[in-house]
Amino acid sequence: MFNRLRSDGISWIILIGTLLILLEVSFYDGGVLVFLSIAAFCIYIGRKKLPRTSGKILLWFGIISLAINIFNTVAFKFLLFGILLFIIVRFADSKKHPKYISPTIKETFTQSHEPLVMKKSALQNEWFGPKRTPDHVYEWNDINIQGVIGDSVIDVGNTVLPKGTSVVSIRNILGNIEILIPYDVEVSIHHSVLAGSIEIFDEVEPKAINQSLYYQSPGYDEAVQRVKIFTSMWIGDLEVKRI
Repeated sequence: MFNRLRSDGISWIILIGTLLILLEVSFYDGGVLVFLSIAAFCIYIGRKKLPRTSGKILLWFGIISLAINIFNTVAFKFLLFGILLFIIVRFADSKKHPKYISPTIKETFTQSHEPLVMKKSALQNEWFGPKRTPDHVYEWNDINIQGVIGDSVIDVGNTVLPKGTSVVSIRNILGNIEILIPYDVEVSIHHSVLAGSIEIFDEVEPKAINQSLYYQSPGYDEAVQRVKIFTSMWIGDLEVKRI
């Protein structure tokens, strides 16, 4: 019952917040839409001109302007208030109905004394800026990265993949993703995007709007070496090609 109320509460917050944004743009302050459009345009042009100084200036100007305009809307303030109220209600309910967890204890077990081995990935998380695997030969470890703005390039041809399934996971808000795959390696691709284009080998989707897609090469299930790719972005292009 509480989960049902919790889901309904979130839905109402989102619905009322969206209605307030529409009312604010349509009646109260139509100029908000103009400023939001200008900020989005500056972000788009700035990203196209990176890494030049003019591109960085336009990009940061657009991001700051967009944040200021959103923070000043009545809808954003309402959403903050709604989220705060929701957290308070959740906290109060958890005090009234605490969850009790009973661990399952096995009578016999063997304790391993082998030390854990830490391996460094070829790529690390970056808030802003491009991410690329080394141009020289590198040791393969599964890739799991995320960022806000920036392109990502993964070259699988400069490494030796182990037998079995290797994983590439990339989550980004704004930026393009390019993945280079050798001809003898099979792939499966799970891609989610709000707006962008998709090019996977010979398959091209020029306008992918709010889609979640899955691709798999013909010999994936029987392949000795295969790569499972997970990509998620708000705005950007995905390109997977053979090398």
